[in-house]
Amino acid sequence: MTERRVVVTGYAVITCVGNTVPTLWNSLLEGRCGLGPITRFDTSEYRTRIGGEVKDFDVDKYFSPKEAKRLDRFAQFAIAAAEDALVDAGLPRDLRTSSIACERVGVLVSSGIGGLGTLCEQHSVMRDRGPNRVSPLLIPMMIGDLASGNISMRTGAKGPNMGLVTACATGTHSIGEAGWMIRRDDADVMIAGGVEASLVELGVSGFCSMKAMSQRNDDPQHASRPFDKDRDGFVMSEGGGVLILEELEHAKARGAKIYAELVGYGATGDAYHITSPHPEGDGAARAIMMALRHAKLNPEDLDYVNAHGTSTELNDKYETLALKRALGDYAYKVSISSTKGSTGHCLGAAGGIESIICLKALETGIVPPTINYVTPDPECDLDITPNVPKERKIKTALNINLGFGGHNGALIFKTFVG
Repeated sequence: MTERRVVVTGYAVITCVGNTVPTLWNSLLEGRCGLGPITRFDTSEYRTRIGGEVKDFDVDKYFSPKEAKRLDRFAQFAIAAAEDALVDAGLPRDLRTSSIACERVGVLVSSGIGGLGTLCEQHSVMRDRGPNRVSPLLIPMMIGDLASGNISMRTGAKGPNMGLVTACATGTHSIGEAGWMIRRDDADVMIAGGVEASLVELGVSGFCSMKAMSQRNDDPQHASRPFDKDRDGFVMSEGGGVLILEELEHAKARGAKIYAELVGYGATGDAYHITSPHPEGDGAARAIMMALRHAKLNPEDLDYVNAHGTSTELNDKYETLALKRALGDYAYKVSISSTKGSTGHCLGAAGGIESIICLKALETGIVPPTINYVTPDPECDLDITPNVPKERKIKTALNINLGFGGHNGALIFKTFVG
């Protein structure tokens, strides 16, 4: 049986630094940061009062007022990004109007947390007005699988349809697993990625109580500082990133543009701690090596790594160890960056957004910078492309995302060669 190759034919993003891929990319190269004071609720009693709120999201472009009211914000992001990605791939928003076999189009767009905003809102209703006043839409608006479920209903995609949850590795695992669905001939096209909209009272409260977030409330533009010695935690953001994955011959038959090929995917567990990465970078290193093995590549074949780089003390240190463990001495030569200095940490959406950033690096031959890097950390001593972008010939890019629970994901994209 001929190996089924998986290519990327479309993509779309929603972020605090831009709701289109060109806007996001230009923001990264110009070193812009989308973080600022949280405006949607009173944060006066919170340790952390800053975040990456999505701005200028045009709900009316995608939904009627009635439709919007029946969807949590994470599901709105999912539908909007999926439809824009389909259009970018040269496909209609409603696949039922095309010659594409809807039974061969699947959806795996996931959220790490789901409809937390709806849960908070309806809990207040129950507390203040009683259980009989809770909306019958609470459960379908809250559960994370409705990102994919709603996309399926909107677009007519009838193939494999599910959501998965691996915390901050959610988007990465969704893309990787969607790729396998195409490889094993369960689908010809997959709508895949991650979305998140948990920048709400309870979400921020939980992370504040963990003392995981930066408290640079007076300087949000410099609060997320991956790999910098003076980092003091991540900055929570929201958004989404969705890719259209397609079997190569299917894409060629319809004349689709091809951004890159998905050639490697790794997924491992640390079996160590609920929130801390493995102190020797073991699980993350094995995920990288697994992705390299599936891609039939050596460490020296990698040109760019988009690191998880959360700006927390433990992640950045242990991820550096993981890269050294997986790549050996070549870890010091490959170009690395964390773009979370600009976007903040979008949790379950990070893998989708950062995979698209890898695709832009392949397309342009530019390594986006790690901004807000001021004080070198001797424990994070790799080439993290500090503060300014760098031109480099890029044929292969690795995206890494790690999640609470010890979930590790790695994706390798390669310049397409027919």
